[in-house]
Amino acid sequence: MSAISRRGGLLGEGRLLDRLAGRVLLVAGWRRALLTFVAGALATLALPPFNFPAIGFVSFPLLVWLIDGAAFDPGRSLPRRLMPVFATGWLFGFGYFVAGLWWLGAAMLVDAAEFAIFIPLAVLGLPAILAVYYGVAAVLARLLWSDSAYRIFALAAAFGFVEYLRAFLFTGFPWNEIGVMAAPVPLLMQTAGLVGVHGLTLLAVLVFSAPAVLADRRGRAATLAVAAALLVFHVGFGAWRLATHPTEFVEAVNVRVVQPNIEQTQKWEDSQAETIFDRHIRLTETRAEPGEIIGATAPADAAGTAEPDVPAIRTLVIWPESAFPFLLTERPDAIARIADTLLPGETLIAGAARLEGPDDVSSRVYNSVYVIDDNGEIIDARDKVHLVPFGEYLPFQTFLEGLGVSQLADMPGGFSPGAVRSRVPLEGAPSFLPLVCYEIIFPGEIDAGSPQTRPGFLVNDTNDAWYGATPGPYQHLRLAELTSVALGLPLVRSANTGISVVNDAYGRQVGGLALGSTGTVEVALPEAGAPTAYALFGNVPFWLAWTAALAIGLLSRARMHVRID
Repeated sequence: MSAISRRGGLLGEGRLLDRLAGRVLLVAGWRRALLTFVAGALATLALPPFNFPAIGFVSFPLLVWLIDGAAFDPGRSLPRRLMPVFATGWLFGFGYFVAGLWWLGAAMLVDAAEFAIFIPLAVLGLPAILAVYYGVAAVLARLLWSDSAYRIFALAAAFGFVEYLRAFLFTGFPWNEIGVMAAPVPLLMQTAGLVGVHGLTLLAVLVFSAPAVLADRRGRAATLAVAAALLVFHVGFGAWRLATHPTEFVEAVNVRVVQPNIEQTQKWEDSQAETIFDRHIRLTETRAEPGEIIGATAPADAAGTAEPDVPAIRTLVIWPESAFPFLLTERPDAIARIADTLLPGETLIAGAARLEGPDDVSSRVYNSVYVIDDNGEIIDARDKVHLVPFGEYLPFQTFLEGLGVSQLADMPGGFSPGAVRSRVPLEGAPSFLPLVCYEIIFPGEIDAGSPQTRPGFLVNDTNDAWYGATPGPYQHLRLAELTSVALGLPLVRSANTGISVVNDAYGRQVGGLALGSTGTVEVALPEAGAPTAYALFGNVPFWLAWTAALAIGLLSRARMHVRID
């Protein structure tokens, strides 16, 4: 039975949407491949920096109709019959990831003489691998496909499942998960506090696919009602949460975020080391007026000095990832200068390379965060746990180095991973959890639901200079914001070249610095919100929603008795 005849006379109705769906169902050959690729590529317009989620109402209906029209040969085995469906999902994913991740090639141009040869692998090879997940999603959905509108529940369940897998298989790479498309602004981020980004993926696929079922006869009204209800809830819950949770600030605690804007080509040049360090110091010396708590209401006299009953202000100075162009512990003069720069009550939180071990042969290098008090003492440190494959370490190092492949970080042997991730206590201020660079895109790895582990805020030290003025830094920021909102914790983010922000626990920006700017922003530290459902229960709410979507797909399949052929 053909997909068209199962639609109940799709081409005979004369309606514009029916005719469009019919044309998509019948497209074949290179035109079908191109349309599928373009549908996936268009979806990236919903991602930062474009933030146009309405495009999802084009891309996903096209995907539904393309899966509808995927040819099946009854004479072939089941795996071979599913190959056209896999190809449809893979081409959609290939378009999505090529258009969404092309900027990875910019990192290869920082040291073009050594790494330019790998640009095709970054720009095309990685998207080709990631697209396999979407090919699998299309196959899983098609196994539950029916001739009714309920088939988009199967599609949502399939995408939710593979995006969950993408977050942890092979160390995980959940960059630009489909759910990000549904959260361009704080109003639309709040649902992440209930079901996480995977739950946003379920919602996004179901809602974005809804226009496709307007061309259906069975289940149309019920499916559209569910999609509309989810959309209304998504917007309404966000509006309610923002309206009932105004930004509140920690009393007498400021954060001063430094954005030095160092080009990656200069970052580790010995000749630039002192200049780079000087810039961090000079920017650190840009301070608020005495007694002023920026971003919050604090009593002060006309001259700007604090009233007698205003408590002394503690200031947390945040430097970005790998801020020091040398090993700090080998430079007592640099530590002394930091001590001279920090005023009483100021604490520096800075990204740094940390060396551990007795000699060059057996030593380990960690991508770390140092906490330095106003006496110049390193009072605490945490190491990055989740390293970037090929960026900070080389999988199968001996084999790949034999082929001439090396990691981007110019560190012999690469960085070593930290043993454990834990919050850092601070005197006179809330504790914080340091998340270096892309560690922050893994909210499922963060334990922030119990009083014993929950920090007062997140610190994301990062260096996005590798990617220049491309969509990469904007996408990284959005993923960091979603982690912050999902956990109900403020985000303090210092990025070398930007984008640096201080956000409250609901994703509202209190202060920030644009990509490519040099400067300092000082604001009051926002208060943490109450633990969210996601912080307390992790992915359990997502799996409950996923089970409901899967059950609808299964019941629809069983009732319609539709054969795969």
